[in-house]
Amino acid sequence: MDRTEKTRRLFVFYLVPDFTMLAFTSAIEVLRLANEALGEEVYSWRLASADGNKVRASCGLTLDVDGSVAEERAALARMERPFMAVVCGGKRVEEHCDRNLDAWLRECRQRGVAVAGICNGAHILARAGLLADRRCTIHWENFPGFTEQFRSSQVSLRLFDADGGVHTCAGGTAAFDMMAEVVKGDHGDAIVAGICERALVDRVRSATERQRLPFAKRVGDIHPVVKELVEKMENNLSDPIQIDKLATTSKLSRRQIERLFRAEMGCSPARYYVKLRLERARLLLLQTSIPIVEVAIASGFLSASHFSRCYRETFHCSPQETRSMRIDTAPATWSDKPRRMRKPAARIEALMENAA
Repeated sequence: MDRTEKTRRLFVFYLVPDFTMLAFTSAIEVLRLANEALGEEVYSWRLASADGNKVRASCGLTLDVDGSVAEERAALARMERPFMAVVCGGKRVEEHCDRNLDAWLRECRQRGVAVAGICNGAHILARAGLLADRRCTIHWENFPGFTEQFRSSQVSLRLFDADGGVHTCAGGTAAFDMMAEVVKGDHGDAIVAGICERALVDRVRSATERQRLPFAKRVGDIHPVVKELVEKMENNLSDPIQIDKLATTSKLSRRQIERLFRAEMGCSPARYYVKLRLERARLLLLQTSIPIVEVAIASGFLSASHFSRCYRETFHCSPQETRSMRIDTAPATWSDKPRRMRKPAARIEALMENAA
C-alpha cells in the first residue's frame, strides 16, 4: 500500500498567550505544504486555548481557536484523538500556569499521543512532568533559567529534539525543521523536498545544528577547533574548565588556541569564556528571581564582588540594575553600549558587599 494511504495525522496546536507567531506558522505551514506535495489532505489540525477564546500572539495579532482544553481532554476518549499535541509558547510562558493543560498533556502521553513544545513550550511540558530525565531543547535566551528550574531535564542548545514521543524545538524557523522531520518519518525525503521547494527553503537543518553562532561570529564559517571548544565552554558555565585543560582536549598548544580565538572571536579564550558566563548571568537576572549571589555561583563566579565587577565592566551596569529592568525586551549581549537605568537600592548593594 502507498505510504500516503496509510498515514493520516491530526495535530492539536495549543496557543499560550503571547505565543510566537513565527514558530507557530512555521510548524503549521509544513503540514499544509505536505498536503500539497502529497496531493491529498493527509494532515489536518485544529487550534485550542485554555478557555476556547481567542489568543493574542506576541506580535499583537489575535487568532480564533476551535476549542478549549476541557474539550480536548474529552476528545481523547473519542475518535478525535490527535496524533500530536503541540504547545506553542512565547513570552512570559511561566506566567501562564494551567493545571488543566498539564493534566491534558499527561493524559495525551498516557494514551499514546505524542506531545511537542515549540519555542518556550518546553517549559510547559517540563512543568507537566514530561521532560524529567528526557532530552529536550529550548530557545537559547531561556536556556539558563530553564536549566536552573528543571534540573532533571537533559536540555541542550540543539535546534530540536525528540525523546520517547516528546518533541521540543527552539522556536522560530526551527519549528519548520522539526515538523519536516516528522513528515519525513511518514513519507520520506521526496515529500520533504517538495515542501522545501514550495516554501523556497534551500534545506531542512538537522537537529544537532547550533541555534546561533558564537559571539562575534555571526556570519561565515567557524574553525572546527574553536567550535568544539566553545561548545565545551557552553556546557560547563557553572563549573568552568581551565583553558589549559581545554587546550589539551583539542590536541593543540595553549599558544595555538590563543591565536585561533583571537583570529576567530577577537579575544582570548579566557575572555570569551567570561563573556559566555556573564551572558548566562544576565539572562538569569532578567528571567528568574534567583538571588544575585546564586546567579553568580550558577555562572561560575566564586566571589560575588568579582562577579559584580566583571558584570559592570561588560554591561556598563550592575547586576542589581539589570534585575530592576525585568522588561519585555530581548536581553542585550556583551557588546551593547551603556544605557540609562534606575539606580539600585542601597540595601541591595550592601547585601552584595556583605556576600563578598
